[in-house]
Amino acid sequence: MAPVVIKNGRIITAVDDYTADILMEEERVQTIGRDIPVGADVEVHDAAGLLVLPGVVDVHTHLDWEFGTARSADTFGTGTQAAAFGGTTTLVDFADQKRGQSPLAGLEDWHQRAQSASVDVGAHMILTDVTDQTLEDMKTLIAREGVSSFKLFMAYPGVLMVDDASLFKAMRTAGSNGAMVCVHAENGPVIQALIEEALSQGRTGPKYHMLTRPSLMEGEATHRAIRISELAQTPLYIVHLSAQEALESVAEARDREIPVYAETCPHYLFLTDEEYDRPGFEGAKYVMTPPLRTQAHQQELWRGLRTDNLQVISTDHCPFCFQEQPLGMKYSKRLGYEDFSKIPNGAPGVETRLPLVFDGGVHQRGLSINRFVELTSTSPAKLFGLFPKKGTIAVGSDADIVLFDPEETWTITASEQHSRVDYTLFEGRSVTGRVKKVFLRGQLIVDGPEWRGREGMGHFVSRGESGKV
Repeated sequence: MAPVVIKNGRIITAVDDYTADILMEEERVQTIGRDIPVGADVEVHDAAGLLVLPGVVDVHTHLDWEFGTARSADTFGTGTQAAAFGGTTTLVDFADQKRGQSPLAGLEDWHQRAQSASVDVGAHMILTDVTDQTLEDMKTLIAREGVSSFKLFMAYPGVLMVDDASLFKAMRTAGSNGAMVCVHAENGPVIQALIEEALSQGRTGPKYHMLTRPSLMEGEATHRAIRISELAQTPLYIVHLSAQEALESVAEARDREIPVYAETCPHYLFLTDEEYDRPGFEGAKYVMTPPLRTQAHQQELWRGLRTDNLQVISTDHCPFCFQEQPLGMKYSKRLGYEDFSKIPNGAPGVETRLPLVFDGGVHQRGLSINRFVELTSTSPAKLFGLFPKKGTIAVGSDADIVLFDPEETWTITASEQHSRVDYTLFEGRSVTGRVKKVFLRGQLIVDGPEWRGREGMGHFVSRGESGKV
């Protein structure tokens, strides 16, 4: 691959803001400087007027993932292509342990599915069956396989949920072996009781997904997970935090210097529970877990991003089509047409995160441009053992680079996205800021509307210790 130079760009990292050229060669950033001399064999890209950002890191996706009777709509090929058009060059996706099986078998299955990835990918491991052998397999995953984070669910009883003792055992093993535990924090048994009560009263529409998952139960579970992690002495990462009560528990723990971290997602920052008032079955598009909250919760999330009580903005990209066709009922929200509890929980978002956060955070709310990079790239890379290979622009780092136009205004629409899902949460929304070019390890893979990458070009990223910043 020929050397590549990006000239005249404004380079932004979590700590830097300057104008320079970047020479990329042998998949790495080789030189950063002014007026780097180039020969005839060098590919040159002029970035004048553009921001030069590190490739975005998304540490929460569910590609080609089986969830009960449903399966997420994107393959690794389609999902990572959509990610690339959104400026994302590294994903950490969720592999899963089936009950009664080893998590090592779950990782092998994940590797088979991930072969079509077009950007670099790492794996977390979802644990559903915490036995003595599982705890031994966790050590193997950390030391040999480069999987240094594990997800456990406090929700979905009978499907994914583990009890508190299992959570504690997994945390203790992770913490003593350089790994971090990620927790889906909701009180599953109480929520299940509310679901059964609603259905018994004939309340079957999508809105009842939100009404049966109150923010108090997210707050309660978050507080409980933090206390268990304290006892286990392990770093804890709260995924897709949506509620003020949960954020308050995180802030209190961090004030006591407990190693607790949390992410939120663009849908919680830009949408509210009013979406569930849409007519007919339309509200099913917004059935994700936790559900959308009120404006008051949203304001607290923005405050948490400014105060560093929230460290990451990820997507939780877990797309299910709204219509049954063309992929079939297994990939469709229509599974729950007559029963909200059967609507597959999840939504798309991997392609729109960067422009949404730039427009809504930097452009509209005064978030600093360095904090923007920190939230979308640097902090996730650091927390999940990818930094400085990923998450920054520095000599020796992977040459994952995004050229971003901070002035272009455009409209988000499903018809132009690259995911297999048939809708976007943000249809018709006007945003300022657009990805123009994306380089993966020095190779141009997105050039305006043109796809220049290929399925299977992504590398598996073996990660180091997680839970350190």
